[in-house]
Amino acid sequence: MLDLSVLQVLPGDNPLSNPLINVALFYVPLILFMLYGQKFQTWMILNEISRSVSRLKVMKEKSRKEAVEYITTAAGPSPDVTPRIDQFLEYFTIMPVDIDPSGVMKKLEHIVVLRDERVRAEIRKIAPSADPVKASTMENMIEAATALNYIYKIVRHFYLLGKRTTSIYVLVQLQMIMPMILQEADALIGAIDAFKQIQPIGDGIGPMIVGKSMMVAEKKAIAKDTVYSEADYKGRKLYLLKAEGPGGNVGQPGTAIQKMIEEMNVKLDMVIMIDAALKLEGEKTGEIAEGIGAAIGGIGVDRFKIEDVATKHSIPLYAIVIKQSIIDAISVMKKEIADSAEKVQMLVNRIIEEKTKEGEKVLVVGVGNTLGVGQ
Repeated sequence: MLDLSVLQVLPGDNPLSNPLINVALFYVPLILFMLYGQKFQTWMILNEISRSVSRLKVMKEKSRKEAVEYITTAAGPSPDVTPRIDQFLEYFTIMPVDIDPSGVMKKLEHIVVLRDERVRAEIRKIAPSADPVKASTMENMIEAATALNYIYKIVRHFYLLGKRTTSIYVLVQLQMIMPMILQEADALIGAIDAFKQIQPIGDGIGPMIVGKSMMVAEKKAIAKDTVYSEADYKGRKLYLLKAEGPGGNVGQPGTAIQKMIEEMNVKLDMVIMIDAALKLEGEKTGEIAEGIGAAIGGIGVDRFKIEDVATKHSIPLYAIVIKQSIIDAISVMKKEIADSAEKVQMLVNRIIEEKTKEGEKVLVVGVGNTLGVGQ
């Protein structure tokens, strides 16, 4: 048999016992990491952000292309369509000064209304023969394309700034928020497809619930792109309010409620608002929550008006929200969200029965985008 003892390495023959090798294996990598570790990390972060910026650019170009094709199809071939849309992608709104908050809501409302009218007037010039539904679809598609263009330009700005200055602090901050930015961009791309098909989106669940109750009733205009109907429920007088569909409108619920209470002299005993709400991670899409207050998003003008008039007249505000992610809110409505409509209606009925008496008046407001949702 072979004697393996002769193969044993003597302690003095172990290469790791050489002090020079130990120094090379331990100190050299440490010195290299201290000198070039940050540069290597910066290079890795730049590569990761670069891929995200390229993805955002593809999304931005796709949204622009979709908007141009849709508007060209509706308006007919015209050399002015593409330049006008490109001009809209750079459209911006300067918010009013809020250092002195007195009267800022009126200034904000004026700016927002002026912006919306400007966009609609431009669409009427591009596609004068388009019906209201297609015109609102064009408006929504341009808004989505403008948002994607703005996101891309902001991300590109900080990417190039970090690359030029090699500032790891700028790049790390951008890297940390990039997943959320990409999620929002994906949601906007999904919204483009929903707008083209004129299908209800997740944010339209509130108007869908209220619109179902309005189907057999007479609809009356009360504010811009906003309608209401009257109904009865177990001795209570109901007022049903939503944005006018099936175009992609959100209406002016704040102005409508103010007008109903102060100009039409309707003595409301309760206001119930139904809207979509962003869910937290771990919550299920389509979950229903009940609360107190004005359930409405946006920049705050409508919410301010509703809270102001409700406070003046001591009207309780009840809120019902349907949980969903930002992608669900502006994409084609999921089955889980649509299935919540019946449960929400049962909850509305229970609140009316428990919190009001016969002969009292209740306003039920469906808040959200009415794309593909009639009444």
